[in-house]
Amino acid sequence: MNNLEEFVSGFVAVIGRPNVGKSTLMNNVIGQKVAIMSDKPQTTRNKILGVHTLEDAQILFIDTPGIHKPKHKLGEAMAKSTEGTLKEVDVILFVVDVTMKMKEGERYILGMLEDVSTPVILVINKIDKVAKEEILKAISSYKEAFDFAAIVPISAQEKDNIDGLITEIKKHLSKGPKYYPDDMITDQPERLIVAELIREKALELTREEIPHALLVDIEEITLRNNNKLFIRAIIYVERESQKGIVVGKNGSLLKEIGQKARHDIETLLGNEAYLDLWVKVKKDWRNKDTVLKNFGFEI
Repeated sequence: MNNLEEFVSGFVAVIGRPNVGKSTLMNNVIGQKVAIMSDKPQTTRNKILGVHTLEDAQILFIDTPGIHKPKHKLGEAMAKSTEGTLKEVDVILFVVDVTMKMKEGERYILGMLEDVSTPVILVINKIDKVAKEEILKAISSYKEAFDFAAIVPISAQEKDNIDGLITEIKKHLSKGPKYYPDDMITDQPERLIVAELIREKALELTREEIPHALLVDIEEITLRNNNKLFIRAIIYVERESQKGIVVGKNGSLLKEIGQKARHDIETLLGNEAYLDLWVKVKKDWRNKDTVLKNFGFEI
């Protein structure tokens, strides 16, 4: 390891509109899945801390909900969470999709950043999808719109120039301690990670049929015989019709959700797991303060 005097550490917020690749970026930097990925907006609901430890640095990533105009109380809680994060970190990564032109959503975020003194690094993602000329155009248009500390083109999916981004982040971190052990990749409790992995598979398999009306509650995680995890989880939806979709014909879709989620859970936790999945209706839960508070959202 380098001299301890040279060791830097700090917190990095990852922000951007929905579906620009924030979770993919963080998962590939950390090397394991700590944030769920979906092509549907509003996938990330909780701030997930990913820990990336190097010989000379420890970078603590916070993955925030995609910034958008709130449509319900859940959306308001997510927006409040993101705005608060920007004031607590050492560096902000503003991730944009190079295949999409700057629009009102990006300008809204840039307006938010005008009030923040934290250095902002623009991360231009998905460069593997376009020609070099398009990348240069994007750099030029964003450079005119905001005074970024740096602009780094990457492909999170292909892991292209991730090292360059890490190098740029380290330039803006201060000498500091190692907050977490070398082998720790997240500070999130097992229950939250397991719930998110189940929700990811439910979103993936229901496709456009289910909006973001899914909530997963882990009722039990216990270690049973032969070091096998027993996990009982409830998937909540807002309407009876949604329950039928998630369960599927003769329970087929729920079974597939369980099989796919179990694979990721076993990979992450290093134990064999048995998933006991149930689907229940909790009408209009996204607009109910008590439900949101019970699941950790600040109202």
